[in-house]
Formats: sequence, structure tokens, C-alpha cells
Amino acid sequence: MKSNIMVIFGGSGDLAKRKLIPALYMLHKKSLLEQSFKIVATGRSEISSESYRSIAAEALSQYLKKSDYDEKVVGSFLNRLFYKISDPESVIDVKSLGEFLDKISGNEPKVLYYLATPPSLYEIIPGNLKSAGMVSSSSRIIVEKPFGYDLDSAIRMNDILRSVFSEKQIFRIDHFLGKETVQNILALRFANGIFEPLWNRNYIDRVEITAVENMGIEGRGGFYENTGALRDMVQNHLVQLLALVAMEPPIAFNEKEFRNEIVKVYRSLKPLSKKEIEKNVIRGQYVESFLKGGERVSSYREEKSVNPSSTTETFLAMKVNISNWRWDGVPFYIRTGKQMPTKVTEIIIHFKPTPHKLFSSRNESPEQNQLIIRLQPNEGAVLKFDVKIPGSGFEIKQVPMEFTYDKLGGVQSGDAYSRLIEDCLNGESALFTRSDAVEASWIYFDPILKSWKLNEKIPLYGYPAGTWGPEESEIIIEGQKHWSNPCKNLTDTDKYCEL
Repeated sequence: MKSNIMVIFGGSGDLAKRKLIPALYMLHKKSLLEQSFKIVATGRSEISSESYRSIAAEALSQYLKKSDYDEKVVGSFLNRLFYKISDPESVIDVKSLGEFLDKISGNEPKVLYYLATPPSLYEIIPGNLKSAGMVSSSSRIIVEKPFGYDLDSAIRMNDILRSVFSEKQIFRIDHFLGKETVQNILALRFANGIFEPLWNRNYIDRVEITAVENMGIEGRGGFYENTGALRDMVQNHLVQLLALVAMEPPIAFNEKEFRNEIVKVYRSLKPLSKKEIEKNVIRGQYVESFLKGGERVSSYREEKSVNPSSTTETFLAMKVNISNWRWDGVPFYIRTGKQMPTKVTEIIIHFKPTPHKLFSSRNESPEQNQLIIRLQPNEGAVLKFDVKIPGSGFEIKQVPMEFTYDKLGGVQSGDAYSRLIEDCLNGESALFTRSDAVEASWIYFDPILKSWKLNEKIPLYGYPAGTWGPEESEIIIEGQKHWSNPCKNLTDTDKYCEL
């Protein structure tokens, strides 16, 4: 049953303007919204529907790609938009919103609610919707991360949501799962006979997952101070990527079987002891630095709304082990950070070396074969393998074989939010996070937060803005190995990396 109205709580906020309105515009442009479909933004801001359409038009001109912007299409899209002043903490206001929905829908509305609000309202809005009689079997709700701040809050939030909606009606959105390359991990693994037999502890040495940004917190000090890198990136986005790499093949690609395998991975994460947290989880915070041109980059503690003595981590690197038959003994390394040399998200599969070094190499220790899956900035994949250098002798060099979506015959990779909103409108929940997955993830990560809180001796390392993080993060890599440099992984990265 398709939804015919979408209500955006926090409709005048940054998320709505940057992501949701452009995503809905793209669905409209592709004729993927029913003709009667309407969008109602709501919030405390005292603006009219006409004024909101002007705000939306400005957002579209600012955040859409030039190739996607079409003035005529924008005009027809804006006709779908309405704004209703409403305090989400007031049941009376929420009832008034319901009356407005009945008025503009012309029939019984099938409503998709989107909580683009501060997380503190996630526990209030569902109850007010229920009290106002605005929840039916056709209702759906999308919840943005964070899905709780720790295990206890995640359980409490799940209980609140399930007291109002059934699990099938709840869509916990993680935009990473809407990216084509993330979904392509499944295709690479399960549709290719050259990879599937090698995807285990017998042939894979280690896995690296990196998601870093070459910017700070962009004025979001109030948010980031209460979040940090672990809550913001690792517990949700990056553990999702780990699960896609590590999961067993589902019996079928449907919401039940796919999400069952994700949960199995989370439950297989080997719990960290207190000593392992101290040794294998490295946290850092960027400090001031000076770039090549002499430009000064301020420290995290100088950012607006940040405590001058803050211990919030802006960098996290950790080693994760999975206790199951496929992956026992294969370390998974996760790294994320702010104020890095570039913005990149990628997964690197390091294959084990050949058992005997038959040929010579320019390096004493030639690099192992790698499969690199890049999510941004240029979505694609590269396979690194060894070839003979032309000429006498048998000297070996590693070369890349690369694929990027921008070279796929004009086929665009698509917008993650558009894909996920479309799935939700159609009731397809495979790419959304289930409640048991949220809690299983927090069971693993919650002890890290508790250790940081209880043990002041666990260091918070400073690292100069514009570098790859604390040098101590190299220690967690086993043997004589080191973190890969994302700026050297794909052939077109020069335009993304300024080193």
C-alpha cells in the first residue's frame, strides 16, 4: 500500500532543505510519485505554504546538480508542497495537523511521517501521533540516526516506537545503504564466481573500512559534543558496511532474509575486553595546524559551542574481530575522522599473498592483491593485481583495473535519499535497520563508551588538522603493515587529494 502524503517534522530544518526536498524532487522528476502525492512540512517556524515553497525553490537551486535542475519541473513539484505550523510536543497542535492532512488529502490519508528533528523528539512525536489518533495500519515512520546514544537509550527508543507502530511500519534510515556502491558490494560478492570462493579466512588477510572528511564539524558543535565519531559514524554507518562485507549469502534478497544475515554478523562481533579497548580502540581529536599556504586551521576545542576542555573524539580507529567460521582470525580495521587530507569512504579487501615468491619486484615486499570498493567521492571499484614489466627478466609491478559509475554509459548512480524514500513509500524495508540490529550493534559498542567514561587513563590523542590522525592508530595494524593511503588507491584520486 503506497503512501499518498509525506509529513516532514522539522520541515524547515537543514536536513529537509539539503537532502529531503531535493530527493523528493528527483522522485517527482522521474515520475515516481503518484499524481495525488503531497508533501507537508511542519514545524514551529511561523511561515505560510507559499513562503515555504519559496524556501524549497531556493534549496533546490542550491543543492541540486545543475544537470538535474529544470525550472518547469521545479514549478510542478512545488505544487505538491504545503507547510503547517505545529509544535510536535503539543498533542493539540498534532491533532490540528491531522485535520489539515484530512483536508488536503480528499480521502483517508496514508501517511509517511519523517522525523527530521533533534533525537530528543523521537521519544515524544510517536506518542503524540497516537494520542491524536493519527496512526493507522497504513501509516509509516522514518527515523534518522542516531538510533539511541547507548544501549539503554536504544532499547527505550525501540520500545516507544513499537508501542505506536509495528516493526513493519518503522523505517530506520541510514543513507549509506542507499548508495549504489554499497548495494554493489552484494553484487560483487554474490554474483561473481571469481570472488565468492575467495571471500573467507583462507584467502583474505584483512579488511580496511575508511570514512574520513577533509572538513571540521561545520558549526555543529552543539550536536557533535554530544555525539562524537563513534556514535556519528562507527556504530551505524561503518558497522553496516562491515556487515555487508562479512555477511553470509541470504537465502533470497528480501527484507527478512537479508536483515537476518546482518543481525547474525552483529551478534558474531567478538566482545572487547577492557584491555582490548585500551589497546585496539584509538581515539583522537584534531588540534590546530597550518596548511601549505600558511592558512591556520583551528582546533576542535576552538569550534563554536564546543567545551574548551572537550574530550569528544573526532577520530576513531579500531580493530574488530568476528567469531564465526568464515572470518575467525581475519581482522577488520575501521577508521573515521574529521579534518583529514581528503574526503573519502572506501573498503579495501587485502588478499593473502601467494605462498611462494617466484618473481622479483621493485619492492622487497610487494603489495598484496586488493579489491577496493569506493563509496565516495567517485563511486566505483578497483582490483589491484600483479603483471610482468615489459623487457628482460621477470620483474613484477602491481596495476589497477578500475570501474567507476561515471563511466557507465551515462547511467547515473542515483541519490541515496531518493532511493530509500522511494522504498519506504512502497513499503520495502530491506535497506532499513531493524530494531534487533540496532540493539545488537549497541551491545558491542556500548562497553567502549563506558570504558571512556570510567577510565580517565585511556588517552585522547591530538592530531594536526589535515593529517591522517594520531600516529598511535598505526599500532593496531598487525605485523609490519599499515593503513592504506586512500589518495593512492584509484587512478583518478589526484583531483580529490591535495597532498
